[in-house]
Order: sequence, then structure tokens, then C-alpha cells
Amino acid sequence: MSQGDAAYVDPTVRLYGDVTFAEGTSIWPNAVLRAESNFIRIGAFTNIQDFVMVHVGYTSPTVVGAYCSITHHATLHGCTIGDDCLIGIGATVMDGADIEAGSVVVGHAFVREGTQVPPNSIVMGTPAKVVDTRDSFIGNRINAHLYHRNALAYARGDHRAWTGPEYDTWFAGIEAEVAAERARRAGGL
Repeated sequence: MSQGDAAYVDPTVRLYGDVTFAEGTSIWPNAVLRAESNFIRIGAFTNIQDFVMVHVGYTSPTVVGAYCSITHHATLHGCTIGDDCLIGIGATVMDGADIEAGSVVVGHAFVREGTQVPPNSIVMGTPAKVVDTRDSFIGNRINAHLYHRNALAYARGDHRAWTGPEYDTWFAGIEAEVAAERARRAGGL
């Protein structure tokens, strides 16, 4: 188990087996990550929020890309989540499913085994289906930055990082930075 340069790992988190976090990750209260076989890899600046369950499949690891938000009470089980994705509150993504970059899995969706989700998809329902295509890069990336800021604050014992004039200035800067990154990507620069 390697926490790398994680920004914050709450003391209530439970980690078992081959679990690795990249730079800037945050793992929030009561999350459980278990890898009795295979492995779990969490990408840079990704947040695993409160009460999330991450487990491996019998034949598949769980891999989460960079700048993702795996929100409260979600379950990831032997799946792959691309960069800049948001997995909604209470959603479940099962073995062999592949959620490609920039997608949103809406809260309480159930993504069945082996489901392939193309980039920039909006996924919802039980069983989950792609219902729309949308560029969610900006919203998903900003959410990841918000959680990174919060993680750094929590590591210092500050539980109020999303308020006040300094926050407002920071947020405006992040919005501009992420919009510029989106423009660079769109222009192929």
C-alpha cells in the first residue's frame, strides 16, 4: 500500500492490499479500499469521498484516472474510470465496466458488468445507459480542484476551506485556469 504524495487520507479510512494513490489524491471519512487480489490505482488529484467502497473484481483491478470525483456512498468494483470523471452519489460501477474520460455517472445509477461508456457521456438509470453526450471537463475538473483545496486544508486542521474572500479569489483563478486548459485541448495546443 502506497499513499504517495496524497493530499489527505482521513484517519477513518480503511485500506487493504495493493492500493496506490498518486499525487494530490484525497480519501475522505469512512471510505474503504480493498484489494485482496489484483490492485487499486487512484490517479492524481482524484477524490474518494465519504463512505465510498472501492473493491477489485475476481479478474479485474479497479483503476481510477486523474482529476476524478468519486462521490459519497458510491461503489466501484473491478472497473476502470477515465480521467476527469464524476461518479455520482450512491452510484455503482461493476466489474469490467469502462467509463471513459470526461463522463458523469449520475447519482444512484447502476452500471452493469462489462458496460463500455464512451468519452463525455452522461450515464443514468438502473441498469445505466448513456442518455446524453456533453463536455463535462470544466465542471468535473473544477470539482476535483475544490476537493484538492479542501484536502490540503483538512490536513492542516482547517475545515472551512470553501468560504471567505480568499476562497472567492482562488475559485475565480481556478475557473480561469480550467477554462484555459479546456481551450488549449480544444485547439490542439
